[in-house]
Amino acid sequence: MKKDTLLKEVEKCYLFKDQYKKLLSNYQNVIILGNGGSSSIASHITQDYTKKLCKRSFTFSDASRLTCYSNDYGYEEAYKVFLSEFADKENTLVVLISSSGNSENIINCADWCELNSIPTVVLTGFDEYNILKTKPMKNRKINFWVNSDDYGIVECAHMIFLHMVVE
Repeated sequence: MKKDTLLKEVEKCYLFKDQYKKLLSNYQNVIILGNGGSSSIASHITQDYTKKLCKRSFTFSDASRLTCYSNDYGYEEAYKVFLSEFADKENTLVVLISSSGNSENIINCADWCELNSIPTVVLTGFDEYNILKTKPMKNRKINFWVNSDDYGIVECAHMIFLHMVVE
């Protein structure tokens, strides 16, 4: 059952490949943000986007900066402050990853991106009606949802989605 679900979700990833590849080609800067396992995915893929795609790619995973911002601004606002300091509003694509789609700090980033007209890609899973997936966002370019409540399947599908454009 898990295998079938994962294979179905991987196939769904590749339906977005050309669209995502074209979208990436329009931006020199890519900021990718997530919590926990999603932060690890973001950290890994930013390296590949810089090395293989020649993008200026960033994530928010430096422990001292993360703890500083969390202490100074609160965890719910820390990522949003990072975005405000590092997003070039003219040439940045932001990718937001939340397995549940309900991570308050990532939702706050989505709100900031909307307020600042930053193009956004959203990767979620679990509940089909999660906040991040269903919130109105006119600057959201791709809304990729994984139909599973299994972290392993959701996180693997997110990594494949992000990695499929690296050649």
